[in-house]
Amino acid sequence: MRGFCLLLAVLFCTCLGVHRENFRTCDQSGFCKRHRSLQPGNSDYVVQASSLRLSKTSLMVDVLNTKSDVRFLLQVYGLQHGIFRVKLVEAEPIRQRYEIPIGVTLVAEPEQAELVYHGEVSGQLKFSLGDNQMVINTNPLRIDFLINNEPVSSLNAQGLLKFEHTQEKKGWFSSRVSSLFSFVSQPFRAKKEETEEGVEGEEGAVQEDEKPSDDERDAGMWEETFKGFTDSKPNGPTSVGVDIAFPGFRYVYGIPEHADSFALKTTKSTDPYRMYNLDVFEYELYNPMALYGHIPFMVAHNDKHTVGVFFQNAAEGWIDIQSNIADKSVFSNLADFVTGNNDVPQTDTHWFFEDGIIDIFVLLGPGPKDVFKQYASLTGNTPLPPLWAIAYHQCRWNYNDQDDVRTVDQTMDKFDIPFDVIWLDIEHTDGKKYFTWDGSRFGDSVEMLRNLSSKGRKLVTIVDPHLKRDDNYETYTDARNQGLLVKNKDGHDFDGWCWPGSSSWPDFLDPKVREWWADQFSLEKYKGSANNLYVWNDMNEPSVFNSPEITFPKDVRHLSGVENREVHNIYGMLVHQATWDGLLKRSNYKERPFVLTRAFFAGSQRSGAVWTGDNMGEWSHLKMTVPMMLSLNLAGIHFSGADIGGFFRNPDSQLIARWYQAAIFQPFFRAHAHIDTKRREPYLLPEDHMIIARDAIKKRYSYLPYWYQLFYESETTGMPPMRSLWMEFPSEANIFEKDDEFMTGSAILVKPVTEEGQTSVSVYFPGKDVVWYDIDTYERYVGQEERTVEAPLSKLPAFQKGGTIVPRKMRGRRSASLTHNDPITLIVCLDKNGKADGQVYVDDYHSYEYRQGSYALSHLSFHNFKLENNLVHLGKDFSTKEWVERVIVVGVNTEPKNIHLIDADHNKVDLSHSYDSQTKVLTIRKPGVNVAQKWIINLH
Repeated sequence: MRGFCLLLAVLFCTCLGVHRENFRTCDQSGFCKRHRSLQPGNSDYVVQASSLRLSKTSLMVDVLNTKSDVRFLLQVYGLQHGIFRVKLVEAEPIRQRYEIPIGVTLVAEPEQAELVYHGEVSGQLKFSLGDNQMVINTNPLRIDFLINNEPVSSLNAQGLLKFEHTQEKKGWFSSRVSSLFSFVSQPFRAKKEETEEGVEGEEGAVQEDEKPSDDERDAGMWEETFKGFTDSKPNGPTSVGVDIAFPGFRYVYGIPEHADSFALKTTKSTDPYRMYNLDVFEYELYNPMALYGHIPFMVAHNDKHTVGVFFQNAAEGWIDIQSNIADKSVFSNLADFVTGNNDVPQTDTHWFFEDGIIDIFVLLGPGPKDVFKQYASLTGNTPLPPLWAIAYHQCRWNYNDQDDVRTVDQTMDKFDIPFDVIWLDIEHTDGKKYFTWDGSRFGDSVEMLRNLSSKGRKLVTIVDPHLKRDDNYETYTDARNQGLLVKNKDGHDFDGWCWPGSSSWPDFLDPKVREWWADQFSLEKYKGSANNLYVWNDMNEPSVFNSPEITFPKDVRHLSGVENREVHNIYGMLVHQATWDGLLKRSNYKERPFVLTRAFFAGSQRSGAVWTGDNMGEWSHLKMTVPMMLSLNLAGIHFSGADIGGFFRNPDSQLIARWYQAAIFQPFFRAHAHIDTKRREPYLLPEDHMIIARDAIKKRYSYLPYWYQLFYESETTGMPPMRSLWMEFPSEANIFEKDDEFMTGSAILVKPVTEEGQTSVSVYFPGKDVVWYDIDTYERYVGQEERTVEAPLSKLPAFQKGGTIVPRKMRGRRSASLTHNDPITLIVCLDKNGKADGQVYVDDYHSYEYRQGSYALSHLSFHNFKLENNLVHLGKDFSTKEWVERVIVVGVNTEPKNIHLIDADHNKVDLSHSYDSQTKVLTIRKPGVNVAQKWIINLH
């Protein structure tokens, strides 16, 4: 029977595609319906100004709900970097509401800044934080935020604030006792058809006077049923919500993860965007349904300002979005923002969560780079990955055995296709028991790992958080015996179904459980592993095949006593944080880990790469990689990618070839496929398509120095490596909706080919007076112009911006780990004034020594017909063998007569060169200078 149930689960999860009926709509969610039914108008919440308490960096003031007569406490903090933090909590809650601890989403307690109070005028409390202002309107409560007196965001402008205060239910104790008795006597609930009757008979055993009222049942306040599963809701209705307006902004972005356009769409005629980590197979495109991970962070951008909002809440959430016209009467008394008869756009958003508190960070930019720095100051940066991790990864579900791994490894070499990592999915384990090996197929995993290591390659194995309930499985019995597992609402270990069958889950919300999990990755515990083995956390939403919405029931309990409903969206992040910590401990905190995660939340960037889950091998899914990656990068998830070729189905070789090309300039570069798909390693493609895929992979390797520099920039500044056009050209309004092109860093513009049979594309080149050069032919294009560009199957339309210098490594190697000392080619693309700038960053590519200053960073500049390399930083004991073997200068109008080098010792050396008068390309051969030294190349 158990095997049959598992078979059904597998078939359900892998063969039938997305089943919308398995996931709630807003109409099937009580708290969503309650908040969405609110109508704009005067709010019931009033600020009691006489209760205002001030400190140098914050304020506290009482707020009264005049309808319920419940008091709340409003707290506002001024933070460094131009951030306001707004918290609203109950003044006297019956129970303590969950607040996410420091170190989970917030990397540290935010550093506060002086908040200046300017007094009360006409019912408005006025404050300033540097050049930014905040106005609290007291009756009704509304909070406006301004940049240099221009309004950019407002809380509760529509009066949709709703904070369901904690309360007790009549008859709660006897109801819970009878429900507990019923559950113990009936350990596996029979699924029933969805009904409006709630729980009756054996299921509920509640007295008539203790049942929810019709209104309460219909609103899902104390009990809610979905597809036969009943959510007991012992604490009743505890949702929170508020509207957030962005006057002057037509476009908002972010709140990943959704398979939708980059610029978020109005939800007037659809469900709101949902934020609830779920396992959604073969997800649909252009749909606000929830996916695997979520970040409640939104950015609004116009040609003058960029602002952000981060709503820190770990419960299920929904967000409505609507484009409107700014209400002149609201803002006329704040600034000369609205003048004349011109309509000013405004985006209205409405955020609501099932539990928790209102805890909102308002990031006031004022530009894109400022917002990214502000968000990173809160939730942390993406740490610099080891070089091999940003190279090519080869994966499928599943490589069969050690011989299969060896064959793939050798065949990739035979066809001269570089790769750095091979992956093993769940079939490599002994009966889906993680931290184990199937002895009949992987009998000597250490030898397999040693063979890979000899070529500089790594292995990634999957380690999911569900543990098979098997008395002979040491990891499970150890967790059970120590009391480390998530509990049912009745206090027993939760028993659900996943790949191994009957499973339980460690409670990663508990620090001691995370420490225990981290210890499992030691070489002593994870027998058969080695130091070149890294980890993939899948199914960590968590996925539970036989539970509502294929995840934990909301009323399961964590060891601290909180319900899953309060913390659901941080569970998966804490899984990969603990895994990351385990790999750190394994290396005595010396080597940079690599962990891939499917579920994520704000702060996940600190300890995991992310991929977009179970996409499909279809052209539409290739096209969707761009907006999904842009949304993830905007929200701090910089090390992210999509499965090359698509996870499901059997894409044709043309699609696979185009997908490899598109992924060259996306951060995480991995091919992956479902167990039932045809094998599609690059060497199995028809020869012409194999060559295209191989060329794409090799091009990725040639750009690894640039990618590495971008990830260094990501860690130090918070800037995403993959960027929308407006992040680099913030004042060009015609590109604010564009999500079929993107920038990799500030230098490379990419327009992937995403249509079958397409051999040309229309490319918009942004930037007034900017020059662009094709990265292959160096053909020249001018900015603020749309051009048709030829794109035969062998060609990816990609262009380097004039005025930039990009480092590349052009020598072919089997893996990135073998390129550490290889020479560099500098691609210098001149702007219209004959200038260019760039950087080269080098370290040891794998350890944390760079954080102790052991690295070299140089600034390259081309001006006045000379190329200079000036050291920004050189570690005291750091050295590198990397040298410059070639300089390609694009946009040189006349050939120089001679070129000479002045090296670090002031020696003058003549250099040879060639010049193409048609392409205006000058090639300087073998300068032979070290990248970590000062030198000058003069053109005469």
